[in-house]
Formats: sequence, C-alpha cells, structure tokens
Amino acid sequence: MLVCVSVILTLTLGIRHSFGLFLQPMSMANGWGREVFGFAVALQNLLWGLSQPFTGMLADRYGAKRVLFAGGLLYVLGLIGMANSATALGLTLAIGLFVGTGMSCTSFNIVFGALGRAYSAEKRSMVLGISSAAGSFGQFALLPLALVLITGLGWYSALIALSLVVAVVMPASFGVADKGYGAGSGAGGVSLRQALAEAFGHKGFWLLGVGYFACGFQVVFIGTHFPAFLLDQGLTARDGTISLALIGLFNIFGSYLAGQLGGRFSKTYLLSGVYAARGAAIALLIAFPLTPASAYFFAAAMGFLWLGTVPLTNGVVAGIFPPARQLLRRLARRLRLRSHRLVPDRVADRDRAVGDFRGRESADRRAAGEAGGGTCCGLRNRAACLRY
Repeated sequence: MLVCVSVILTLTLGIRHSFGLFLQPMSMANGWGREVFGFAVALQNLLWGLSQPFTGMLADRYGAKRVLFAGGLLYVLGLIGMANSATALGLTLAIGLFVGTGMSCTSFNIVFGALGRAYSAEKRSMVLGISSAAGSFGQFALLPLALVLITGLGWYSALIALSLVVAVVMPASFGVADKGYGAGSGAGGVSLRQALAEAFGHKGFWLLGVGYFACGFQVVFIGTHFPAFLLDQGLTARDGTISLALIGLFNIFGSYLAGQLGGRFSKTYLLSGVYAARGAAIALLIAFPLTPASAYFFAAAMGFLWLGTVPLTNGVVAGIFPPARQLLRRLARRLRLRSHRLVPDRVADRDRAVGDFRGRESADRRAAGEAGGGTCCGLRNRAACLRY
C-alpha cells in the first residue's frame, strides 16, 4: 500500500510542479497574456483546496481506492484538455476544474487519510514522511523529464505524453486497500456541522490552520515567481530550472527527516523550527547579492523545508482528533490551499512592473516569513495544550 500511494504522489505532484514550464510556449502559441495561464493555475489551487473536505468525506465513506481512481481519470482528462485548449475558457476548465479536482482526489488529503487508518500512531509520522518524500522525488524527477519532452517534442506532445504517465495513477489506486469508515462497525463518523464545531472550538486547530496558510503562500509564491525573478535579476532560465529541481531533490530528505523526527520529538516545536528556518532563508536571500550560487543555496535550503510541514501538521491533527475525524484534517489543508490562490492570479500584474518586482517580492516574502514566525510562537505556547 505504501508503495502504491508513493507512486501516486510522485506522479501527481511531480507533473503539477512542471506546469510553469508550459506557460511561455503555450501563451506564445495561442497569443495569450500571462494572466490567462496564471488565472487557470490560481483556479486550480482554489478548487484543489475547496473540494478537499468533500473528496475526503467520499474517501471516508466509500474508500480511498475509488476516489484515487476517479482523480487519476480527471487528471488525465485535464492534461489532454490542456493540450487541446484554444481559448482561455478551455484552458481554465482543463487546468482549473479537471486538474484541480483531480489533485484533490489524488494528493495528500486522500492518501494521508488512508495511511492514517492503515498504520498505528507510532508508525504514522514515519509513513507520512516516506510518502511525502515520494511526492518530493516526483518534483525532482519529472521536472527535467517535462523539460526534455517540451524541447524534443513540443509542448503539445509533451502534455499528451504526461497524460499517459499520470494514467498510471488509476491502476496504482487498486493497491490502496482502504475501505473508509462506511463499511466498518466503528465508523464513528461525524456530521459536517459537528466537525466544524469541534474544529473551530479548538485553538490549536486555528493556530495550525494559520501556519498552513503561511506555508502554502510561501511554497506557491516561490514555485511560481522564483524562475521569473531570477530572469529579471540577470540570471538564466537554466538557473531557474536547476533551482526548482534542487527544491524537489532536497525536499525528499527534508520530508523524510521531518517524518522521522515527528515520531520522536514534539511536532509543534518541530513546526516552529521549520517556519523559523524558512524566514531566515528568505531574509538571507534578500540581504545578499543574488548570484547563481546564492540562488542554488536558497533553493536547497527551501527544498529541505518545503513539505516537512505536511507530516508534522497531519501528525498533530491526528493526535488532537481521532483518525475517524478525517474531515478536520481536510479543513486544515483547505486553509493552506486557499493561500495558494493569492499568488498565481497576480503573476501578470507583477510581471508588468518588473522595475519594482524585487521590492514587491521582498515585501511578500517578509510578510510570509512573519506570518510563519508568528505562528511559530503561537504553536510553541500551545504545545502543552496540544499534548502531542
């Protein structure tokens, strides 16, 4: 089961990580401005987050296998539609609706729910860390694959080829032996109203949600804007590609280590450390002259901290609420995915003001770092309350 979910995360997250490579060739071929592609990606992130509680409830009731299979199919249709999009509306529906909903059915919210039911609390952090590392490996391995396909075959054929690759998710879903809670005697399910009341009445849940919101803002801001920022500062597209690949590579080790440490030490203190380290890395990037070496160092540091928050946050929520309350974990992740919506939709506006790009980016990054830092303090003060 762990192997199958790792394959699923590798493919879904890895291919999504490569979407930025298609922005320029697709926009030039169709005569679009950057705002068309940026809006489609923004809608994707919004729907990915908004639909998670509902896809999660379906997985809890009918089992993760069925939801994963449906998500793989939607993902394939989204990539094929993306390749054949001749209008802005078609691209928005393909990337936003189909891929966004497909991601909601095949990413962390479904996979972690199934793993949480299959493994004991003692092994949960380690298992979540391994699966997160698999998603990180996809971000590292599939990015250069997409670049090679675009260079050698063109963007249209590259998208068709990637749709065939992500189709592997459908047979892999049969290896996820999870029937949800609907068929179990101890379902202990809670209604949406009960879940909301329980979550919103817990201060620790709010603190985790705010932290996840800052996390999503930082991750998508860097993934969307960093390559263009390097070009604006005189570096090359190669430097941007290497930087994104380094993020994926070091994310493998960071996610796995976070899962391992989460099984031994306080997850709330570890989360505080991750957010504080991110803020320090962003501050150092802004403080010193930008060179290829400093860009690579920053990418490696951020990659090490990239998705380490995922197993730790899920472990904390699983400790606060029993695994039967999977909906509460989706609500926390929804806050993170909603923060993604704040970034890609503004790509075009920011690119029109290249002269003050670095100033705007620095301000946004400082704000994200401060938000993460503030959450760190809150989480640290609430560690005794969470008792996990």
